[in-house]
Amino acid sequence: MVRGKTEMKRIENATSRQVTFSKRRNGLLKKAFELSVLCDAEVALIIFSPRGKLYEFASSSLCGTIARYRNHTKEIQGNEKDEAEEEEMEIIKHETANLMKQLEVLEASKRRLLGEDIGSCSFEELQQLENQLDRSVAKIRAQKNRVFMQQIQQLKEKEKLLMAEHARLSGKYPLPALPPDTSSQQNEDAASEDNSQVSEVETDLFIGLPETRTKNGSKPFPVFR
Repeated sequence: MVRGKTEMKRIENATSRQVTFSKRRNGLLKKAFELSVLCDAEVALIIFSPRGKLYEFASSSLCGTIARYRNHTKEIQGNEKDEAEEEEMEIIKHETANLMKQLEVLEASKRRLLGEDIGSCSFEELQQLENQLDRSVAKIRAQKNRVFMQQIQQLKEKEKLLMAEHARLSGKYPLPALPPDTSSQQNEDAASEDNSQVSEVETDLFIGLPETRTKNGSKPFPVFR
């Protein structure tokens, strides 16, 4: 009688599930024993039933096999970790080499922009360098003009604020009226008085000795000697 293929899914019937577990457990333990005897292999088998009951088999010592397994796992993990670190270091070295090459290219481009090391440049390279410099200068000038216009706009806004503040303070604290300036009038009066005094000074010409003048200030006839 040919058996049908068993579908791999959980058996819903509890009795059937328990019967199947017992049969396959015994078969698995038997296969583990046969493997250890026939192939001289170290075999350890641990089984827990659905109810939590433990079934185990070990060809030598279960604890020893488990300890051997743990040590082997640590070694594998250590080797894998070392391999991963080596791969990471290789990637870092490769990226570092690429960055160094890019840095050298940038340094060479910088020197050429400064007019250095251009003796080996071809005509096409020099033309490209000139075009690049022209574009850079145009961008710099445009940015300078933008900054200049922004500063002008800021100064205009500041001027508006100062004018508004001046108008507010002028309305709040008006300036007192200045008294009339009388100093100019006084100076004019003093000047006219000096001119009148100067006009009264005697300007007649007298020829002769001073003794011939009369006491009352009259003028005698001139005496010629």
